[in-house]
Amino acid sequence: MMTSTIFGSPIDTGAITADIPVTKDVAHFRVSVTQKHTIFTYPLDTDDLVYGLGETMGRVNKRGGRYTSFNTDTAEHEDSNPSLYASHNFLIVWGKETFGVFFDTPAKVEFQIDYQGSGEVRVECHTRDLRLYQIDGDGPYAITRTLLKAIGPCYLPPLWAFGYGQSRFGYAKDQDFRDVAKGHADNDLPLDYICMDIDYMDGFKDFSVDEKDIPDLKGLAEEMKEQGIHLVPIVDAGIKVEPGDPVYESGVKGGHFCRNVEGGLFQAGVWPGMTHFPDFFQEKTRKWFGSQYKFYTDRGIEGFWNDMNEPAIFYSEYTRPKLGKWTFVLDILFGKYRKEKKARDMIRDYKSFFHNITGKRVRHYDVHNLFGALMTRSTSEGLRDLLPHRYLLFSRSSYIGAGRYGGVWTGDNTSKWEHLMLNVRHMPSLNMCGFLYAGADTGGFMGDCDRELLLRWLAFSAFTPLMRNHTGNFTKNQEAYRFEGQDDFRSILSLRYRLLPYIYSEYMKAALTGDMYMKPLSFCYDDPAVRPIEDQLLVGDSIMIAPVVKQGATSRRVYLPEAMTQVRYDGQDFHCATVDKGWHHQQTQLHEVVLYIRKGKLLPIGKPITNTADYDVEDLQLLGDGDVYDLYTDDGLTRQCTMDNVRQLSR
Repeated sequence: MMTSTIFGSPIDTGAITADIPVTKDVAHFRVSVTQKHTIFTYPLDTDDLVYGLGETMGRVNKRGGRYTSFNTDTAEHEDSNPSLYASHNFLIVWGKETFGVFFDTPAKVEFQIDYQGSGEVRVECHTRDLRLYQIDGDGPYAITRTLLKAIGPCYLPPLWAFGYGQSRFGYAKDQDFRDVAKGHADNDLPLDYICMDIDYMDGFKDFSVDEKDIPDLKGLAEEMKEQGIHLVPIVDAGIKVEPGDPVYESGVKGGHFCRNVEGGLFQAGVWPGMTHFPDFFQEKTRKWFGSQYKFYTDRGIEGFWNDMNEPAIFYSEYTRPKLGKWTFVLDILFGKYRKEKKARDMIRDYKSFFHNITGKRVRHYDVHNLFGALMTRSTSEGLRDLLPHRYLLFSRSSYIGAGRYGGVWTGDNTSKWEHLMLNVRHMPSLNMCGFLYAGADTGGFMGDCDRELLLRWLAFSAFTPLMRNHTGNFTKNQEAYRFEGQDDFRSILSLRYRLLPYIYSEYMKAALTGDMYMKPLSFCYDDPAVRPIEDQLLVGDSIMIAPVVKQGATSRRVYLPEAMTQVRYDGQDFHCATVDKGWHHQQTQLHEVVLYIRKGKLLPIGKPITNTADYDVEDLQLLGDGDVYDLYTDDGLTRQCTMDNVRQLSR
């Protein structure tokens, strides 16, 4: 059962679409209200587990941590960092009492969960205006499904979005994209899309292309599509202040930009220099901004990633440091602008511009966490008008509910083994909050990824819906074909494409029925031994994975909560063996992937392909000891995928 309690006069975030009964009672929590904050506290028992919070640092079990929902452009993905790019204010307490709670407010929220041994959950909302949703259910899985159904159906990507993508901050010329496509083709490595970072733009401006480097974007998109490859450009949140530019001029004329303290148009320095931020809280602005994607769709582009939409601000008209012409270079690339000052200036900037929310002037700081989600909504609604079929869309910043409009990736991680493990932990937590189409920058965005780390990361990303290899400028080239021993990379990537019938079907089932695609073992097995396990996950209904996440390891311990079929894939064949319940020692060489099929389940396997254009579900191999599997067989583009698109496979 789900109920809501209203504090003050909250704005409608759009997170929940279901009609939820309202009550004045707040169960479980003690509530105190100050002049500006609302504080909730709950005493924990020693054995209570706490799940949720989506994209945060730390473990899947959030006990012992301090977390802050305040969307932040940060490359410091360390446990000491309380904020990342998203705000997912959903918690599940599982123990002497079991319940879920969603603190629905776009304002800053601080969570302390048995922090420094306090023995309590303490949630401090920096507002007196919020909706509190409370969920009772029989265990954390049931509670999660109640929330997901209340959020509404998840975003449905096209089939090609489940293929492998290659990206790099630094691809600038049309030949760069041709070279990437050729590198994969020459080495028989799968590829479905190539991302275009900000280098493709004219002066880093949205809805533009540098025609010196890419003289014919439409022709390039058509050329790539002939090879089965889609181009996926980045779009940032700010519009460059440039009189004469048609996007800028129409934004000013239409009243689509945020205002500053004095009532003028707020200006902030981002990649193109001084920019204005669209006021996505206005319906007319969302429609205007979404319509701008016609620049790309007219050129045959059908996939996008939205970035810098926390919104990221390097400096503003109020906080620009006096470093002269090269402020941006000194400030951002070489860190001359002290971290502490930047943090103070970020808060000042967010308090210095305003939105028009149903005719009321509202300070951005008070609704900050919703900005990126509304950009995603704006883009999605625009693309639905521009394209007759599904499109790829994922974003950096998000809020619960945005999973209806697009996916997410987890931002500027680093080529470190700890960040591979973080990716493993993020996936079930994001699923709990309604983000099924998700993934990380495989191999790491910053730093130099070595061969071993990339192979192990690919072996995990082979199961995540978004599988993109992305790295930053000034890093070592990270395309798979750059490394020695191509057979190992072909082996791992070929598994992804052979698993597509399963991955696509399980994603659709979860997205359409309000379920999870990736789950902790504890959600499905009543076994105390699985509760502390965070490096094994259930993927869909049939399989469990136990990725290798430690440097130099060729084996690991794995716990099976029931007898399962172990499947070892070596790039050519699937080797199956029955393994009993309990702890086991799993050998996994760099070219291999090991997975487990749950008792009574089936796993459909496709033929080897290197592009989703060759996807075929007519000749499948079935592994496991189950009797029936429901396979989704739609064309991967149809707007509404339904149960009519299902075909039953039987042993």
